[in-house]
Amino acid sequence: MKENLFTSPEPWEKWESKLVAYSIALGIAGLVVLGILINWLIL
Repeated sequence: MKENLFTSPEPWEKWESKLVAYSIALGIAGLVVLGILINWLIL
């Protein structure tokens, strides 16, 4: 059973890599937009 933990993982599909990249980019963009809105409207 321990041997299964250390086998090489299957490579990512192209769409999975794009999904991760777009999710990170969208999260960073969302933080920037929300930061600007909070600074403008609340502070």
